[in-house]
Amino acid sequence: MRLNQVTVPCVDYAASVDFYKQLGLVQIVDSPPRYARFECPSGDGGEPATFSLHHVEGWAGCDHPAVYFEVDDLDADYARLTEAGVTFLSAPQDQRWAWKEAWLRDPAGNRICLYQSGEMRRFPPWRIEPRETG
Repeated sequence: MRLNQVTVPCVDYAASVDFYKQLGLVQIVDSPPRYARFECPSGDGGEPATFSLHHVEGWAGCDHPAVYFEVDDLDADYARLTEAGVTFLSAPQDQRWAWKEAWLRDPAGNRICLYQSGEMRRFPPWRIEPRETG
C-alpha cells in the first residue's frame, strides 16, 4: 500500500492553485472552480504522489490534519517563498526529532509544513521493526 493522494478543501480556487504552484507542485488537472490536481516533484525517482484541491463553501480552515511536504533544501525554499510574498507562521526551525520545519497556511487556512528530514523521516534511531501480519 502507498499513500498517493491527499485532497484538501479550498474556498478561492485561483488563489489556492497559485499557492501550490508557488510551492513547486505541478498542476495536472484544471477544473475550475471545483477541482485541481497536482503532482509532487519526485525526488526519489519513483512515481510521484498527487495532491488535490476541492472547492467547498464556508470552510474556515483548521489545524488538523496538517499536510507535510518534504523538500531538499528548506532554507532555500523558505527564502524563495518569502521573497515571493508567501507568509509563514514560523521560520525554519530544527526539531528535537532531527527534522527542520517551517509552518504556513494555504489560502483556505489548511496547515502546511515544509520540512527537511533526509533519512530521519523513515529511519530514525527509535524506529521499530514492522510486525508481520498473517
